[in-house]
Amino acid sequence: MGRGRVELKRIENKINRQVTFAKRRNGLLKKAYELSVLCDAEVALIIFSSRGKLYEFCSTSSMLKTLERYQKCSYGAVEVNKPTKELENSYREYLKLKARHEALQRTQRNLLGEDLGPLNTKELEQLERQLETSLKHVRSIKTQYMLDQLSDLQNKEHMLLEANRALTIKLEEISARNQLRASWDGGDPNVSYNNQQAQSQDLFQPLECNPTLQIGYNPVVSDQMAAATSHAQQVNGFIPGWML
Repeated sequence: MGRGRVELKRIENKINRQVTFAKRRNGLLKKAYELSVLCDAEVALIIFSSRGKLYEFCSTSSMLKTLERYQKCSYGAVEVNKPTKELENSYREYLKLKARHEALQRTQRNLLGEDLGPLNTKELEQLERQLETSLKHVRSIKTQYMLDQLSDLQNKEHMLLEANRALTIKLEEISARNQLRASWDGGDPNVSYNNQQAQSQDLFQPLECNPTLQIGYNPVVSDQMAAATSHAQQVNGFIPGWML
C-alpha cells in the first residue's frame, strides 16, 4: 500500500516542525554532497532556520568564490565589482560573527567542565579564576537573598507576637466578664452576699458607749435622792407621798 500524499503547508506543532526541519535539512545536505561527488558539480547550499541559525555546505574550499561566480553569472560582469565588494565585506563580517559564536560556545562548554583537553595551564588557571569570581558573586547574591528572607520572617514574627498578645488580653477580659456574669446569674450566690456583708461591716462600725447608759437615768442624781429620802425618814419617820 503506497504512502499518502503529504499536503505542503506550515506545520503548526512546534516540536513536529523542528523534527521535520532537522530531518529534511540533513537529507538536503546529504543530497548536495552526493550531487557534488557523483556529478563533479560545484554546489553551494545555505540554510537559515526559523531561529536564524546558519547551516551551509560548499563543495569547494571557499564559499566566497562560489558566491562570486554566482554573482557574475546572475548580474553580469559589468555590475559585478560593487556587489562583489559588498558581498565580500558581508562575508567577512559573517566569518567574524561565526568565529565569535564558536568561541562563546567553546567558553560555555569549558565553564560546564567540558572540552578541557585542548586548554593549557594558563587557560585553565584563567578559567579557574573566572569560576571562583562567578561563585563568589552567586554566594553573595544568595546570602543577601537569605538575609532579606530572614528580615521578613522576623517582621512577621513580631507582628504575630503582637497579635497573640492582644488576643490574650482580650481573652482574659472575656473570661473575667463571663465569670462575673455567671456569679450574678446564680452560679455562686454567696459571693454577692459576702460582698454586701463586708461592705455593711465597713460602713457601720459599733459605737463605744457605757452599757449601763439609760435614757433619763443619772446615777449621781439618784444617789442624792436616795440619801435625801433616807434622811427624811430618819427625821420625820415617814416617806413623802410623791416617793411612794
